[in-house]
Amino acid sequence: MIIRRQTHKIMVGSVPVGGGAPIAVQSMTNTDTAKVSETVAQIKRLEAAGCDIVRVAVLDLEAATAIKAIQDQISIPLIADIHFDYRLAIASMENGADCIRINPGNLGGEEKTKQVVEAARMHKVSIRVGVNSGSIEKDLLKKHGYPSPENTTALIESALRNVRLVEKYGLTDIKISIKSSDVLTTISSYQQISKAIDYPLHLGVTEAGGLIAGTVKSSVALGILLSQGIGDTLRISLTRDPVEEIRVGFELLRSLKIRERGPELISCPTCGRTKIDLFGLAEEVERFVQTMVSPLKVAVMGCVVNGPGEAKQADIGVAGGNGVGIIFKKGKIWKKVDENELMAVFMAELKKMDKEALNNC
Repeated sequence: MIIRRQTHKIMVGSVPVGGGAPIAVQSMTNTDTAKVSETVAQIKRLEAAGCDIVRVAVLDLEAATAIKAIQDQISIPLIADIHFDYRLAIASMENGADCIRINPGNLGGEEKTKQVVEAARMHKVSIRVGVNSGSIEKDLLKKHGYPSPENTTALIESALRNVRLVEKYGLTDIKISIKSSDVLTTISSYQQISKAIDYPLHLGVTEAGGLIAGTVKSSVALGILLSQGIGDTLRISLTRDPVEEIRVGFELLRSLKIRERGPELISCPTCGRTKIDLFGLAEEVERFVQTMVSPLKVAVMGCVVNGPGEAKQADIGVAGGNGVGIIFKKGKIWKKVDENELMAVFMAELKKMDKEALNNC
């Protein structure tokens, strides 16, 4: 059983972070924030996938101003991602951002940071102090060296220095991230800072890579930390459609039995007994279950011989044969169907069971 680290609770819009609240799964849009319709459309897709909090890049005043129109059309809290220009942080909050992500060290000095913090207090907005290994202050790098698994001092000290600056001007609605592109440095950094503060921690491996490399690196780092009770919110950073980040995030939480959303999909890796297009079948089922909320266990198996037995705990499953397939429930055959009708019959029954499960919740 995982015992989570106790942290100070903050609010990001309507979503609690820390203090024992469910671990929030986040993503970030890759649209031009100033293009409201495109940004809203992507956020809607993220919402459908279960995204709890979304972050948008604010590169200029047009993007900061667009936040108001975006907020009017979405249902989840929005974080404005700010670098270098303190005025964009203030403008984002004036236009309805629920939280801002800043690195106070690159806002242009203490006086400008003070103005940002005072605006956050006035608008009741929380702040994420985000420090990356690539954006550490020069004096800390000179003093401590570049972060490594054995030496995370520069990262930790940068985060704490910036947190103390925000605290100095009266704001404690803070969450912290200290990301690195190196898995072991990320793990060590979060382990160390979790002993130093009780603020909620946002987990992530920065610049993790594409679908496979990014998923592996993020799952290793975040899986280890989460298993140790560290982390209150997370993002799986992928060079990919941001919806994929949400899918991986929830699968990671499900694998550790921390949080579940929607069905669990079981599928076999295929072997020489497989006589149907299992890859295509699994992909179509996977696309549909992403839209489901009910906690069904769904199986897609390659052969009739082993399908129901290997996946006997599944609420519903499908297994292929030579020109035919079977649909089974809890390990027992429910219906045998011709291959060309298998998907349609299976999906119809899956939708029916999903609706019944939701009605019984």
